[in-house]
Amino acid sequence: MEINKKNLLVLHLTVLIWGFTGVLGKVISIDAVPMVWYRVLIATTTLFAWFLLTKKNITISRKQFFQFFFTGAIVAIHWIFFFHAIKVSTVSVTLVCLSSFTLFTAILEPVIKKQPIHLGDVFIGCLIIIGIYMIFKFESQYTLGIIFGLLAALASSLFSTINSTLVQKSEPAIIGFYELIGGLFWITLYRFYDGSLLNMHFNLNLNDWFYLTILGTLCTSVAYVAGVSVMRTLSAFRVALVTNLEPVYGIILAFIFFKDKEQMTGGFYLGAAIVLASVFLYPIYKRRYNKS
Repeated sequence: MEINKKNLLVLHLTVLIWGFTGVLGKVISIDAVPMVWYRVLIATTTLFAWFLLTKKNITISRKQFFQFFFTGAIVAIHWIFFFHAIKVSTVSVTLVCLSSFTLFTAILEPVIKKQPIHLGDVFIGCLIIIGIYMIFKFESQYTLGIIFGLLAALASSLFSTINSTLVQKSEPAIIGFYELIGGLFWITLYRFYDGSLLNMHFNLNLNDWFYLTILGTLCTSVAYVAGVSVMRTLSAFRVALVTNLEPVYGIILAFIFFKDKEQMTGGFYLGAAIVLASVFLYPIYKRRYNKS
């Protein structure tokens, strides 16, 4: 029991750290693509160092490598869309839109795994759509950010659904490591294509280096390893409920750091409440459905 309480606290701290990535995305001065490139580079390096220190065997088959490698491209796209949404709107708008991950998962998971779509999934999805519509209506000046936030949620749902299949045969930390390598490769390839990497001088200011280091280490590699380790002792239901607190933590942190810049209309908060309530209802509904 004490171990579960400790792991539950670690999970809450991990989700709080994930929510803090939105704040970092706002304060780091560089654009989304180079930001994600630095994040993945730092995270890959620190994870590899962790594997060396723990003498962990990270050997995988060629088939697994290519599965993880190409999934990494979707992870990179998710992060790029997420940070771009923050740049063109606000942290709060982006995080609420990211919560529509539940809606996309309810659609994509049955399609990818060839399972029937349940009526309850459709109902929860409709509630989320209503909430997102209200945010569109009352915060129309952030339309571009809302669109990219929804695209980030779609990408997140896609790679999470793929990972739920891959994790049956491989350890999550190893999957994450090779997906980061894949993400780094595809972003690097893109940056060579658009010429931004060739003209790069690595002359960031000290604040950006500091925040990028936190983003790549604490918010990515450390949080990932901590999150995976506690999930082995906590139930999937409890993990789902706590993980759904990420937008709540993120919005509170954004309000603390940016105050008036994160102030929204009443319509936004009503729409956000509908979305977040739907997200919290989803694992409860799933748990009861699976028991029936």
